[in-house]
Amino acid sequence: MIYVIALVLALTFIVVGIVRWKIHPFFVLLLAAVAYGFITGMKVEQIISSINDGFGSIMGKIGLIIFFGVAIGTILEKSGGAMVIASRMIKLIGEKSIHLAMMLTGYLLSIPVFADSAFIIMNSLNKALSDKAKVSYAGTTAALALGLTATHVMVPPTPGPIAAAGILNADLGSVILWGLIISSLSLISCYFFATKIAARVNVPIQMATSSDALHKPKLRLSLLCIAVPIVLIVLKSVFDYPELQLTGSSVYPVIAFIGSPVIALLIGVILSLLLPEKLDEKVYSATGWLGDAVRIAAPIILITGAGGIFGAMLQNSGIADLITDSFSGMSIGLFFPFLLAACLKTTQGSSTVALITTASIVAPMMPALGLEDAFMKTMTVLAIGAGSTVVSHANDSFFWVLTQLTGMDVKQGNQVQTVGTLVLGTTAISLIYIVSKIMM
Repeated sequence: MIYVIALVLALTFIVVGIVRWKIHPFFVLLLAAVAYGFITGMKVEQIISSINDGFGSIMGKIGLIIFFGVAIGTILEKSGGAMVIASRMIKLIGEKSIHLAMMLTGYLLSIPVFADSAFIIMNSLNKALSDKAKVSYAGTTAALALGLTATHVMVPPTPGPIAAAGILNADLGSVILWGLIISSLSLISCYFFATKIAARVNVPIQMATSSDALHKPKLRLSLLCIAVPIVLIVLKSVFDYPELQLTGSSVYPVIAFIGSPVIALLIGVILSLLLPEKLDEKVYSATGWLGDAVRIAAPIILITGAGGIFGAMLQNSGIADLITDSFSGMSIGLFFPFLLAACLKTTQGSSTVALITTASIVAPMMPALGLEDAFMKTMTVLAIGAGSTVVSHANDSFFWVLTQLTGMDVKQGNQVQTVGTLVLGTTAISLIYIVSKIMM
């Protein structure tokens, strides 16, 4: 029982520390991990080893990957490339299908750009088009927000899914491929929610003056820095697939190199440097756009490292053996990581923290849950992502970005964003469960 008590106390401290005491998640996770080690009677040498190995192992796998992903998104946003993609999506889909246009544009932008930032970029366009088309602003806002959320929690190179995949040793190409499939299918129910339910919420549109002075890079360059890394990573996963027997191919060494996540995303960063109007200190200096990317990525990298420490502490304490005995014969499977992520998301607000913390806790339990197979590791990452959407409310920064920019009150925010994320998360886990049964 001491393991269970220690884990419950650690999780309680994580939630209270972040929500009530406003402590940075890195320190909360680190302190929770150390406290767990002492409570369960681990030796001091084991605790120190868990800290060093847990942090170092995770950083070696995904530290640079997270930074490169953030760098691509930062440059895409600041160069105007994100707005170019958004504008072209609107033209392709048509202003009459504004809900679909907003949802798919948000879905694409949130792969490299943080959901909060992408919403800020898109809100003025969403507002103008909603006013012009005379459709419900709440409905189009729901479509945009849910499109942003879907890829934010399930499709790398967004930092949360990358971190979860690294912690669980899931193949990143497989996570990208299945993440795109599951997240896109999940949006079908979200589309009907946005057009039939959220659209009933009355939110007045208050237009502001806008400026078109922003530099607009070419569309093909804006898309390249997103598409090329994803294609390279997925291509390597295809070559590594055992049944295809492509590892003996003469081009495999090249594919293995450029398709490794760190190299693929580095190529994406290099391509993104073609977007600015002028490549100068504003872009590459410590105080420029790349400097901004470092400042944005640093907390995420540290939180991920602390999650690695927590996972190593759980593994080294022997809790995996306890979980194996407790879950033996049970078929809870993918629903355990989903429910745990949902609890953490609902109680502390951050999807990224929920993804990382849940992955760290679940990692030593994978064999007991029957999820140690390579494909099930991918499904576990997506199940955690689905859980980390449920639900967005007043303790989530994205909830306040959405309500403050649109003029919604808290009740309207709950009707649009909170219920919408519940629809997205439950649809996603249902699809994940069905796919896992079909494929296995």
